[in-house]
Amino acid sequence: MTDLSGRTCVLAYSGGLDTSVAVAWLRETHGLEVVTVTGDLGSVGDLDQVRDKAVRSGARRAVVVDAREPFVRYFVWPALHADALYQGRYPLATALGRPLLAKLLVDVAREEGATYVAHGSTGKGNDQVRFDLSVAALAPDLTVIAPLRSGMNMTRDEEIDYARKRGIPVPATKKSPYSVDENLWGRSIEAGVLEDPWEAPPPDVYQWTVDPDEAPAKPREIVVGFREGTPETLDGEASDGVTLVEKLNAIAGKHGVGRIDQVEDRLVGIKSREIYEAPAAIVLHTAHRALEDMVLPRESLRFKERIAAEYAELVYNGLWFSSHHQDLSAYIRSTQRYVTGEIRVRLHRGNVTVVGRRSDNALYSHALATYGKGDAFDQKAAEGFIQIYGLSLRNQARLQGLSSGETSMPLTLPAKSGSGAKGTESPGSGSKSSPRRGATRGGHPKRPGAPKRA
Repeated sequence: MTDLSGRTCVLAYSGGLDTSVAVAWLRETHGLEVVTVTGDLGSVGDLDQVRDKAVRSGARRAVVVDAREPFVRYFVWPALHADALYQGRYPLATALGRPLLAKLLVDVAREEGATYVAHGSTGKGNDQVRFDLSVAALAPDLTVIAPLRSGMNMTRDEEIDYARKRGIPVPATKKSPYSVDENLWGRSIEAGVLEDPWEAPPPDVYQWTVDPDEAPAKPREIVVGFREGTPETLDGEASDGVTLVEKLNAIAGKHGVGRIDQVEDRLVGIKSREIYEAPAAIVLHTAHRALEDMVLPRESLRFKERIAAEYAELVYNGLWFSSHHQDLSAYIRSTQRYVTGEIRVRLHRGNVTVVGRRSDNALYSHALATYGKGDAFDQKAAEGFIQIYGLSLRNQARLQGLSSGETSMPLTLPAKSGSGAKGTESPGSGSKSSPRRGATRGGHPKRPGAPKRA
């Protein structure tokens, strides 16, 4: 191993066994002085305890940052504005947290004059890509070290022995059989029995949500208020972003809302079975999209669905700090300028149902939509609309006709059994149907005067 004695490495530190061992491993293997950085995105707990543990593990300095507010404001809300759900379901909790942690790494590296940064990601997951690319975009001069993919390949028991010999505090509790990451926006669980996609998740997988079968029998309705796409009120009470998300996690989780069981495609080419808990995220995505349905024109809604998928993949694949993200964000911010209003949702045994909508910017018009008194829609005008709208279809039918393909419904349906029709047989009977009068072998009508093909 290269001796980098005297140089400083800034390590993304969670306080778990892997990163605690990594502090000593970086010092002993590479001769590096280690400074740890811990960003609390909603799951760290006692920051002073984390700082103390990092120093006892051998860190020269331990930096801890309460990053919950910037996480929600600059990462969670923009993803909500975009309606970003990876492969249509995952709210991207872990993926959104990594670029912020990478930013903290780079900031401390600049303060320390460090040449290296490090993280505890493995070589087969997505997080290594998110950390590496974020650092590359923010500080291409820094070198990234990932101990778990570059030599620190110990088993858990070996890590415990390594730590105890060096006086590094190790957890005394039994290790969870799962790999878990969590922040305010969601909880990600994998490994253990979950690696068998046929097996149902055991009850101990879930920590934030009750079993929907055991949730309250009586549903609960809540009202979420948005201003320009950002949630700002809950049941009429103004709230900062962190508090609003925490409240929704508790309320929706109590009603069994927020469980996701998904087989997804990792960036590295592996299909992985993931379990997610994201009560607040599921409620807010549902409410936000319902409000957009009220205020955005259909062209914007149609195009924004494509942007949402692109945005979600970009975040999942670690490209937060890219010009592509900047360009998409500019469009998304523009779409949110009228997304102001309130949505009422019902929470009931694992389900979120939109039951009420209102907005001063709504494109919904009762006078145009109603079938009752006050109907302002000119139904007679629909005839002219249909004439113009169907012009190309009628022209094609007149000139080319319509043929039934091998997988489409036949244009002439067989008579029903017992109807008295003679010579009809059910599809698949092996009989050959006679061609329609005036039709060519290809099934198209024969046009009068059409030249014969050579």
